[in-house]
Amino acid sequence: MFVKWLRENKVASGFMVIIRLYLGYEWLTAGWGKITGGFDASGFLKGAIGKATGEHPAVQSWWAQFLEGFALPNVDLFNFLVPWGEFLVGIALILGAFTTFAALMGAAMNFAFMFSGTTSTNPQMVLLTIFILVAGYNAGKWGLDRYIIPFIRNKMAKKQKVNHPQMKTA
Repeated sequence: MFVKWLRENKVASGFMVIIRLYLGYEWLTAGWGKITGGFDASGFLKGAIGKATGEHPAVQSWWAQFLEGFALPNVDLFNFLVPWGEFLVGIALILGAFTTFAALMGAAMNFAFMFSGTTSTNPQMVLLTIFILVAGYNAGKWGLDRYIIPFIRNKMAKKQKVNHPQMKTA
């Protein structure tokens, strides 16, 4: 019942705008701060790797191995992806453009930060993001998705008709 309400109700869509704007602002400002502030992930990555030791490690060994074996040697890639990923997720959420995809990418970043032993606002952001993901199209209905999603659906339907002319539409 709650899922149906999130996906179909106009009031729920309005609540999603508030959540989108909050999360979008958080991502946008975090990304912009990194873009303009000379971001370097190497210290964060080394700190996360260091949290994988001891009696009660905050970082699981499999994640620390990923950070040490892939992320740290490719820190320049992460120095680009993290700030621009945060910034673009923020813009997309604020504008309501490709909302569910942007929310999913934001959640993936939140989980990566939590896997690295950082709590901060990440759990709160994941929880709010779940509402956007469950709401689906309704989360971006008061945004650019109102125009983007029907356009894409129309293009896909036309392409399907061209590829399968024997299929009849109702």
